[in-house]
Amino acid sequence: MSDTVPETEIPVQEAAAEQPAEAVEPEYDPAAPAPLDVPRTPTGDAAVDAQLERLGDTDHLATDGHLEVYEDVHRGLRDALTALDARPGPPAPPSMPGMRS
Repeated sequence: MSDTVPETEIPVQEAAAEQPAEAVEPEYDPAAPAPLDVPRTPTGDAAVDAQLERLGDTDHLATDGHLEVYEDVHRGLRDALTALDARPGPPAPPSMPGMRS
């Protein structure tokens, strides 16, 4: 019997150092920001589409930051609707003298 260690054996400390460390998964935090992955379909109206894209900001915020975004989007959509009312429509037909309306 020989007291020498065969060259093919690796001491335990060296073997542990060569092994990749196991990936540690972060603990699940239900309050952490998480994308909702809700599709946002463009409407063709630039003002409305910008507000829909703004909703995507909530994907990167904790839930306590969502209210500010929702209020901002609501305000922007309300402004877009108000702008529709402010656009001049077609001119009214001229009234003819002697015609009742």
